[in-house]
Amino acid sequence: MKTDKFRTESDLLGQKEVPAEALYGVQTTRAIENFHISGHLLASYPNFIRGMAITKKAAAMANMQVGMITKEQGDAVIWACDQLIAGKHHDQFPIDMIQGGAGTSTNMAANEVIANLALEKMGYKRGQYEHCSPNDVVNASQSTNDAYPCAIHMALCLEHLEFMPRLEHMIDALDKKSKQFAHVVKMGRTQLQDAVPMTLGQTFGGFADSLRGELKNLRSSADEFLIVNMGATAIGTGICSKPGYSEACIKALRQITGWDITLADNLIEATSATTCMIQYSNAMKRLAVKINKMCNDLRLLSSGPRCGLNEINLPERQPGSSIMPGKVNPVIPEVMNQVCYKVIGNDVCITLASDNGQLELNVMEPVIAYTLFESIHLLENGLDTLRTLCIDGITANEDRCRQMVEHSIGIVTMLNPIIGYKQSTKIAKEASESGRGVYELVLEHGLLTKEQLDEILKPENMLQPVDLTIKK
Repeated sequence: MKTDKFRTESDLLGQKEVPAEALYGVQTTRAIENFHISGHLLASYPNFIRGMAITKKAAAMANMQVGMITKEQGDAVIWACDQLIAGKHHDQFPIDMIQGGAGTSTNMAANEVIANLALEKMGYKRGQYEHCSPNDVVNASQSTNDAYPCAIHMALCLEHLEFMPRLEHMIDALDKKSKQFAHVVKMGRTQLQDAVPMTLGQTFGGFADSLRGELKNLRSSADEFLIVNMGATAIGTGICSKPGYSEACIKALRQITGWDITLADNLIEATSATTCMIQYSNAMKRLAVKINKMCNDLRLLSSGPRCGLNEINLPERQPGSSIMPGKVNPVIPEVMNQVCYKVIGNDVCITLASDNGQLELNVMEPVIAYTLFESIHLLENGLDTLRTLCIDGITANEDRCRQMVEHSIGIVTMLNPIIGYKQSTKIAKEASESGRGVYELVLEHGLLTKEQLDEILKPENMLQPVDLTIKK
């Protein structure tokens, strides 16, 4: 914020000038100066700011109830929090997401912004903290060590609710492709070798169900965010809070959000624990691994087009080479692969940061929160990109798929119950040595008629176990 006008504020380290029009105060100003790390500012994470505001609003409601702050102060703080929840004044959080101090800079930024908004609501000027102090009023009955993790939990609940529709839309898109390609016969492959026939619809149905299985895991993991440690204050003992505050704060959180929020059973344990973030990061990693596998398969199935599998066509998005005319690359699955690698790597970062919480606090929570937000946002954008620019436009090369089935040795496996293992082995060996197709050789040896063979290879006969007894 560029200005020639300043106000003077003070803290433990002394006095400091703060831009006169800033809603933030002295401690936020120090954080701006100290942390030039990721280049990603809290101002760019609206749900994190909303999470802080939800937490501070609940605390104000509880503090009024137990008599820690006046009704005038409480009402003004609640009004200020509602401003932030509505998306206003987020530019007043220009501090780096990665910071030392276990999140104190973020907590104080929220305290200062809310205090100054509340002061103006009460008819005072910014910085007149004797009427509404960032510490004594907005942060009453709190420490960074309970308010900050609670805010992260609230923010991640909001992020989760925004993320899930993206995943559901992707599953729907894959289901549509499964139905669209239900009649397309192709070869299945194991260990990159021909296996047995299947349908292209089954391939996409497998993709859809693979991702569908992660919906439950993500929801279950997100439920852990609803357990918070508000009232723990510094280390879990509740020092500097009044009896009944913690319970009142949980009730207020439930009222504000409509979520089934509960108080942790052991506030000492909960204040140093980051288990819920480890769990959700692991759920993100699981999903990323599955998406990555799907994208690899899409690139293989579309490889060529003349000298690869060429069973499907991916939408052409851009020229693929600065030197090879006509080359078009699978750029959308490729970028999603890279998204997945980043999410998998982020899980390692979160695991290591969580592992380094010593004694009564984990001071590494800022990088845990930042990295988990990043994973969610990467997968959100990646899923939207993959669905709209790739999955929705995939087409099948039906003739190519059928040709490879008829020419494959793997087709003999389906004939095994009909013509017997010995005859199947002879056909497979001859096909391998001659380079001819099983379909062709079965007809040539008179083992089955074309009608019988086509009946066996109908798509519906590949979807589930069926009785393929052929009358001779």
